[in-house]
Amino acid sequence: MGQKINPLGFRLGTTQSHHSFWFAQPKNYSVGIQEDEKIRNCIKNYVQKNKRTSSGLEGIARIQIKKRIDLIQVIIHIGFPNLLIEGRTRGIEELQMNVQKEFHSVNRKLNITITRVEKPYGQPNILAEYIALQLKNRVSFRKAMKKAIELTEQTDTKGIQVQIAGRIDGKEIARVEWIREGRVPLQTIRAKIDHCSYTTRTIYGVLGIKIWIFVDEE
Repeated sequence: MGQKINPLGFRLGTTQSHHSFWFAQPKNYSVGIQEDEKIRNCIKNYVQKNKRTSSGLEGIARIQIKKRIDLIQVIIHIGFPNLLIEGRTRGIEELQMNVQKEFHSVNRKLNITITRVEKPYGQPNILAEYIALQLKNRVSFRKAMKKAIELTEQTDTKGIQVQIAGRIDGKEIARVEWIREGRVPLQTIRAKIDHCSYTTRTIYGVLGIKIWIFVDEE
């Protein structure tokens, strides 16, 4: 049986590259990975706490981390930048201070930049958040999936597949439901595919949302 491999890991070195970019000796490698995880969590928590609008979307598409010996550069690709900057000029500085506090590294400078994503609904993370929000508000899952696909179709992607697994609609037996629109060639290495898996906690248990978006072909 064909099992699903993470599309990013499958294409590394050909059409897509890592979200973290640094080099470490084998014995320090695990520390580096934990550090990345901490940075990402810290930023997500900060955005969650300080978001202004009631839409409930964090709108972070992805967080890229590049490390040099004396500098950690963090690039936040965000769909709705006014969530962070709106009404506060010091939004980014504050965020930088927060993340710096987590680390206690004296000799490394932290630099955070924010990049706006052109078409936020073409990003799987933002879509997954959108679906999760709908499911929390007890919208039926088919409606939520179809709405997400409609939003993606406006951003001229070539195909999308959405999958929700778990106790859908509070049913006793967990199941997996998915729909696909357009084509999603997971086997073609030339095809650039964005993927994300997102867990959402609902009243009746945890649901997993997976989204594959076929962006374009090299």
